Amino acid sequence: MAMQYQEQLDRTFHALGDGTRRQMLSLLAKQGECTASELGEPFRIAQPSVSKHIRVLEQAGLVSRRIDGRVHRFQLVMARLNEAQDWIARHREFWEATLDSLGNLLDRMSEQSDE
Repeated sequence: MAMQYQEQLDRTFHALGDGTRRQMLSLLAKQGECTASELGEPFRIAQPSVSKHIRVLEQAGLVSRRIDGRVHRFQLVMARLNEAQDWIARHREFWEATLDSLGNLLDRMSEQSDE
């Protein structure tokens, strides 16, 4: 199970690693639902490139698709973002605690050398 989660997390961070995709997610967060053409509108890229970015976001589980006739509508899915945020928070806590411990050790060593 941990390996599957790791692979999903990798897809999430890969999707978030591109500025265009992050802006698309921001647009979805603001507007709630957008068509593919609306997602591609702010960028000067061809429709196939827009589709590729959307596909990466879908594979990462960051957006969902609803088909309304010929129109495809996309919505932000927060679950994967929450998983990424939880992963970051756990690692931040670890490193903050580690750096605090290192700082305490250096303070004690400094005090001992002053004696």
